[in-house]
Amino acid sequence: MFINKILEQARISFSNLTIGARGLVVLLALVAWASAPTEAFSQAWPTKTVTIIVPFPPGGNTDTMARILAQKFTERFGQNFIVENRVGASGSIGTTAVARAAPDGYTLMFGAFQQISVLPYTEKVSYDPKTDLAYISIFGEGPFVLGVNASIPVKTLQEFIAYAKSHPGEMSYASGGVFSGAHLVPALFFAKAGISLNHVPYRGGGPAIADLLGNHVQAYFGNASELIPIGTDPHVRLLATSSEKRMEQLPDVPTVNELFPGFVMSAWNGMMAPAKTSKDVLDKLEMATIEAARDPQVKKILGNLGIGTVGSTSKEFVDRIARENDLLQDAIKAAQSSVK
Repeated sequence: MFINKILEQARISFSNLTIGARGLVVLLALVAWASAPTEAFSQAWPTKTVTIIVPFPPGGNTDTMARILAQKFTERFGQNFIVENRVGASGSIGTTAVARAAPDGYTLMFGAFQQISVLPYTEKVSYDPKTDLAYISIFGEGPFVLGVNASIPVKTLQEFIAYAKSHPGEMSYASGGVFSGAHLVPALFFAKAGISLNHVPYRGGGPAIADLLGNHVQAYFGNASELIPIGTDPHVRLLATSSEKRMEQLPDVPTVNELFPGFVMSAWNGMMAPAKTSKDVLDKLEMATIEAARDPQVKKILGNLGIGTVGSTSKEFVDRIARENDLLQDAIKAAQSSVK
């Protein structure tokens, strides 16, 4: 195709050239192809299947949002977008795979704040979140909800704090893993409230919920999407949320912010790509993510799970990471005391 363009511009036929001249034309065409700007090729993107790596197991918040977004991308771009769950090491394995992938737009990541704002500060990882990734758009976010087993004689957040103070070290709280959101949020809250509970980490929210219902642990400050479905279960009471204002789905459940002003924490999920991915591709993905976040059907589906759609710009994404860094560092320090 490139050879034909060169010959067309020169108004000559390939068959009329000598063998040496033909070789020169081929060489010139290859040089022109190799030196063409990246944007020239990205304009046709995507021309094949795109893989979205999710660094968590199937079925969770992140995976659910990624699959909804992948379907929207498939519809918009006319190529298949598939989700690949690359799990392990608290999400760093999947994140490293994306950071090391070719920046051609065919390997993307749909991840969470843990891989960007927590793991690099709590353990050694093989990627630098500041230089190895391009931030496209935050798709959705959701607050955390404090649920306690109904066997505890408390019905309000104030009563829970008072009970914990009068029974120091007697209660346990679950998390979906060390330094997960369900570990950081309660650790910071307990520090502010001046109470102490024993930390019991699980491999995900499912087992944590099961043991909360079974009273093997007495509290779980987990994702809203995990607690809302069991809110009417007689074995559980929902005492508070970490949102700024009361959630539409839980209008009778107060916020921690009402008792401790400024305590607002939520978990975001967003689309990322390897650094040096062309701006043209990143811009297309940003607009497609924003469009998906505004889709009424998507908003309804995620809203029922306690997840709000965001659809941020890439700049807003980067600014959000910088803005919440101090709060997360405080949460990490509070959580480290419970790590054995």
